[in-house]
Amino acid sequence: MAQELLSTFTDDLHGVLLIPSETGGTYIVKINDIVVFDRKQQGRFPEVKELKQLVRDVVNPDKNLGHSDKTT
Repeated sequence: MAQELLSTFTDDLHGVLLIPSETGGTYIVKINDIVVFDRKQQGRFPEVKELKQLVRDVVNPDKNLGHSDKTT
């Protein structure tokens, strides 16, 4: 997922930092201090498409994600 985010948001993200947790099952995606996804709160892992949409909504709301974009 980190590689997907980096390749999708080449001009919007300066990097992806993976931090191991002492608590098993922890999976939290943050942009600066904004929690974009928390596995514990959601009770599941995100789909790549969903994660791209959530990140996009914070870093570049006008960005078209093509096939990964929301359908209305």
